[in-house]
Amino acid sequence: MEINIDVAIIGSGTSGLNTMGQVRKAGKSFVLINGGEAGTTCARVGCMPSKAMIQVAEDFHRKHIFDRHAIEGHEALKLDVEEAMEHVRDMRDTFVERVLGSTTDNLSDEFIEEYAHFIEPGVLQAGDKIIKAKKIVLATGSTPIIPNAWKAFGDKVITTDQFFEQKNFPTDMAVIGMGVIGLELGQSLSRMDINVTGFDAATTIGGLDDEATSKVAHQLISKEFPIHLGQAAELSQEGDKIRVTTDEQSVLVDKVLVSIGRHPNLEYLKLENAGVTLSDAGLPNFNNNTMQIEDTNMFLAGDINGVLPILHEAGDEGKIAGYNASHDTVKAFKRKPLLAITFCDPNIVTVGALYSELDKDTTAVGEIQMGPVGRALIMGQNKGVIRVYVDKNSAKILGATLISTRGENLAHLIAWAIQMDMTVFDVLQMPFYHPVIEEALQAAFYNAIGQLNIKNENAIMELRDL
Repeated sequence: MEINIDVAIIGSGTSGLNTMGQVRKAGKSFVLINGGEAGTTCARVGCMPSKAMIQVAEDFHRKHIFDRHAIEGHEALKLDVEEAMEHVRDMRDTFVERVLGSTTDNLSDEFIEEYAHFIEPGVLQAGDKIIKAKKIVLATGSTPIIPNAWKAFGDKVITTDQFFEQKNFPTDMAVIGMGVIGLELGQSLSRMDINVTGFDAATTIGGLDDEATSKVAHQLISKEFPIHLGQAAELSQEGDKIRVTTDEQSVLVDKVLVSIGRHPNLEYLKLENAGVTLSDAGLPNFNNNTMQIEDTNMFLAGDINGVLPILHEAGDEGKIAGYNASHDTVKAFKRKPLLAITFCDPNIVTVGALYSELDKDTTAVGEIQMGPVGRALIMGQNKGVIRVYVDKNSAKILGATLISTRGENLAHLIAWAIQMDMTVFDVLQMPFYHPVIEEALQAAFYNAIGQLNIKNENAIMELRDL
């Protein structure tokens, strides 16, 4: 069967669905092609089930502060891990059903549940269908990386693709990879009374490149479970267990969660037939503001590009790719400031410019330790540090790194300020309630003012008058 279409979208994840929304809005004909399971990575195996598990673990962990609050009987509290994981899967299924119910369930012939590959430029094959498309959007997502040698250990070595299907967890586990997912799930397992050991070949956790915040994050999280950094881990079979070994550490565990990154789903595409130049990683060159591949009628969106595997970024890229695939003229869009959140406790957050990207001579760093922050102290969560980056000459807010309770909320305030091109003076003229965690952010910005070259006397006087 041959199909002639305006736009072919390969992948029905977050990017693909957002692409479809733009194509529909433009009134173009389309097909949405998806091999494997439908539903987004976020809903099935990513941010949503992980947050459900984090919430269970966090609620159970709060028992350790009950004595301080004169709440008795906390020693007898227990967690039924099997029932907890059933709850996580129930939540996961709800989110997946919502995605499918509002998107692919409403499609008929437009939805093709097959893997697609290129036959020649502009021509795809999906099952028994030949699809000739004026525009093509590649949004096939990504898959967790697991070294081939480790696959020999069978179900003793898992990734997030299998993690949430676990009915229960063994006594001892290792988590290899202390990035976002490894930290979130590693800490959750530990708080569910699983003995966890973390490993990462990198020297920092959570992808942090600000040494001051990285040190604080490592100190805080490693109080809950040991984390070994800076050396690659090797696995070996030892009876019915797995030994995880580095140059300096060795631990015997029942199961290993591997969280060392994701690779783009290129296996079925046969991009060599697409008429584009491929990098060593097998990806074509594309423009991050248009999502266009070279000067072709193809576009790349979402986790497949390996840039920022974050849902709102994937959504934006799908919208950009969908808009450009639906119009004759390719339009460039301004991208939003970086907003990356790790939902461990305390939250680890990066907003705007990375510390490594900044000119240290022209950047003021406003810092506040969370220890004395009143609201955080009352909550028993006064741990961490906030560091904000401000241009010394313009007073413009450039970015921030936070290790803080409710960092997920503070992060949005900073990201909005950056996108609105605000100065530190603009922010400090905004209202701040008392007592709230946001006061810590206010204090960090005040700390930056004294380091500025620009002396906005009127703004400073207004702040003093307040």
